[in-house]
Amino acid sequence: QVQLVESGGGLVQAGDSLRLSCASSGRTFSTTAMGWFRQAPGKEREFVTAISASGGSTYYSNSVKGRFTISRDNAKNTVSLQMNSLKPEDTAVYYCAASDYYADYQPQPDGGMHYWGKGTLVTVSS
Repeated sequence: QVQLVESGGGLVQAGDSLRLSCASSGRTFSTTAMGWFRQAPGKEREFVTAISASGGSTYYSNSVKGRFTISRDNAKNTVSLQMNSLKPEDTAVYYCAASDYYADYQPQPDGGMHYWGKGTLVTVSS
């Protein structure tokens, strides 16, 4: 059974940093794209960032560009999200995602992702 398990969420203050991690099991995603999405209370899920299979290409939403950094370790089957200069509007449940077969992020609502974690809550207080 394929699983993506996020960790690292929590309550922080505006301006603080937080690092999320996602560990995969059941299969390797070293040849496919992975990413992070988030869903704020009362809002739809939105794309945050994605990384290609090789790690050579990264993509960010305009709202997090310059503050968040995605990385991956294919040897450990993990993907991480370093979040700096956090803002209250970053408060959301953050979901790790992985594609079943796309090597790179797809410009579509789900980013070409097929597997999803259960999410980890990030709360940023003002």
